[in-house]
Amino acid sequence: MSRRPLPVALLLSSHPAPAVAVTLVAFTLAIAVGLPPLGIALVTVVFAVNQLSIGWSNDWIDADRDRAAGRRDKPVARGDIPVAAVRAAALLALAVSCLLAFGLGPAAGAVHLVFVLSAWAYNAGLKSTPLSVVPYVVSFGLLPAVGTLAAEPPRFAAWWAVLAGALLGVAAHFTNVLPDLDDDRATGVRGLPHRLGLRPAGVVAFAALAVGALVVAGSAPGVAALAGLAAVLLLCAAGILLVVRRRISRLLFTLVLVAAVILVAMLAASGGSLSS
Repeated sequence: MSRRPLPVALLLSSHPAPAVAVTLVAFTLAIAVGLPPLGIALVTVVFAVNQLSIGWSNDWIDADRDRAAGRRDKPVARGDIPVAAVRAAALLALAVSCLLAFGLGPAAGAVHLVFVLSAWAYNAGLKSTPLSVVPYVVSFGLLPAVGTLAAEPPRFAAWWAVLAGALLGVAAHFTNVLPDLDDDRATGVRGLPHRLGLRPAGVVAFAALAVGALVVAGSAPGVAALAGLAAVLLLCAAGILLVVRRRISRLLFTLVLVAAVILVAMLAASGGSLSS
């Protein structure tokens, strides 16, 4: 078995796809709330580094489970990189992201701390409990608030922005585990989606996105919001139909991704009203 170079293995251990996605959401919302260029850059770096820490902590904590499940897509499970190296990288990235976040202001730094520790709590054990969705609700719900609290004057995000973010987190959690339900059960992971089963979990993911779009469109109405709402509802209806028919394919995840992007765009388009 050929081994990947250490830097490549470390990068792949960070779960780069979701890390980039969350970082782009934070970047987009930072622009939407009107942060200056330096603030936008700092928010982006903070979330890029915290996402590295979250991804690395996942591969560090799940190393034995991933090996048992034969996860050849995980560098640690493949033996491409020592667990100790991933653990050290995770802890360093956690510390750096938290220190940088307080450069956005004490309130933004404190909210970011809750955001990242909530995500770590998921990796540390909550993923195997009926409360597995809670860290996603907390972290995604607080994501808009980091940007609004970094603005001048700092204000907490509007309740509907927090709720929409939390619903986006629900969809992200349920969608993320759908492909791995069987492998997770075999290694003792029984979060909320696993307990509900394939069909209910898929329906919940799309329903959360639909409700999130309804919340944003109802709280920050406009032509763009209504157009976004119509698009999200159409995508979610198609997705639920696929789930009910047990057609779990790449198309399903594409529908979730597109609906989530539209929901984020709806949040960003609300601009200054994101603040309470």
